Amino acid sequence: MPLVVVVMGSNIAAEHHLPQAMRGLKETVGRPLRVSRVYETPPVGAPGTPWFLNAAVLLETDRSLSAVRMALRRLESRLGRVRTQDPNAPRTIDLDPVLWRDAADAPVRVLAMRDLLQYAHTAIPVAEVVPDWPFQGRPLRDWARRFQTQARGFRLRPEVHALLLRWVEGAARDASGT
Repeated sequence: MPLVVVVMGSNIAAEHHLPQAMRGLKETVGRPLRVSRVYETPPVGAPGTPWFLNAAVLLETDRSLSAVRMALRRLESRLGRVRTQDPNAPRTIDLDPVLWRDAADAPVRVLAMRDLLQYAHTAIPVAEVVPDWPFQGRPLRDWARRFQTQARGFRLRPEVHALLLRWVEGAARDASGT
């Protein structure tokens, strides 16, 4: 089955919208296998706006990549996302597929190269869920180490992570039939 890594971000009622997004991902995209820790990060390109909560989730899906992208846009709309001309505007939820594999042993397809190369709030959570996946000839964990200095300003949000983790654990129980 295909695997997709989706990054999630919110800076409007984020403590509510990230768990709702996880629920929606499970319902519309596939089974969550892993979720990163949740990081509170400063906004990029929009000083003075609220900080974001960011995380990444690895999902197993039976959908095509185009169907996953459509499902993500519908889920964003359902959660109140309004797209404007300002790419850095505050948002209830942002859901972006960044990595794709047609199967566990298939090559990795990078969908968001710039984000993985430039942004700690993307690279670090993604590396937590798929540390050994290759990216430009090196494991993702190696790329994420480049951002450790920048990440010192991030704050962990374990209480939000616990809410997201419930969806992963629930999906694991569902898959095992227990």
